[in-house]
Amino acid sequence: MTAIANPRQAQAWNGSVGLHWAAHTARYDRLISGVDEALFGAADIAAGDRVLDVGCGAGATTRSAARLAKDGHVVGVDISAPLLERARESTVAEGIANAAYELAEAQLHPFPDAGYDNVISRGGVMFFADHAEAFRNLWRALRPGGRLTFICPQPSGPQWEESRALYLFSQLVNGPDESGDSDTVVATTAMASLSDPDRIREVLDGYDDVTVTPVTIETEWGRDARDAVDFLLSRSPDTVVGPQKRAELEDALRPYTRPNGVRMRAGVWLVSAVRP
Repeated sequence: MTAIANPRQAQAWNGSVGLHWAAHTARYDRLISGVDEALFGAADIAAGDRVLDVGCGAGATTRSAARLAKDGHVVGVDISAPLLERARESTVAEGIANAAYELAEAQLHPFPDAGYDNVISRGGVMFFADHAEAFRNLWRALRPGGRLTFICPQPSGPQWEESRALYLFSQLVNGPDESGDSDTVVATTAMASLSDPDRIREVLDGYDDVTVTPVTIETEWGRDARDAVDFLLSRSPDTVVGPQKRAELEDALRPYTRPNGVRMRAGVWLVSAVRP
């Protein structure tokens, strides 16, 4: 891998967080797939495009981009070796020949100048140590007229079902004084790094036609409340809860249980910009 600007994120995504995502790839893809229509609609990938997928994880968006850029080529980059292993396996299994992966941190990686027509990211840009430097590097990787498109969360708050439910879940499990430097906390904290639209526009200095559009999605957390609780607790394997606490956790998620699973409304930003 190239030089690492954010070693703490690299540790998390090659440690417990990355291993958990790799073990539950299909589940995480279902969880956040509600953003895909907006992301790919705005990216407008053409058949012959060269596409860079930043923070590609297990490669679901890379493979989708490769199907759209059927006469082009897609490169997925990520700092997580466990997730890239899953990405390569799935790409081979699905018979996709125009996608490749690199273990790299996009903030510092020496991409070819003007090497891509499109840069996309389904949230991976949240984890940069220096967003301004990272987006300058991606600016160099885009050809003039090339488009950057990414998704990142809106600020959490009681207006969103997901925020309310996960906050209550966290309080029931951890109590009001949760803090620390665990892999999970480090990864989760970074997810708010681009929640302010003014901050997004600031770090995209040098791009043209910057748009930040609010999008409401549904996230899927499990088949039912019990399944969702199992999944959420599996992200903190050292946490042990008794039957009464588990019942309280299931009760916290039950209001969001629908015929098609535990689903919660959440808000994201759809961001689009062009290299002049």
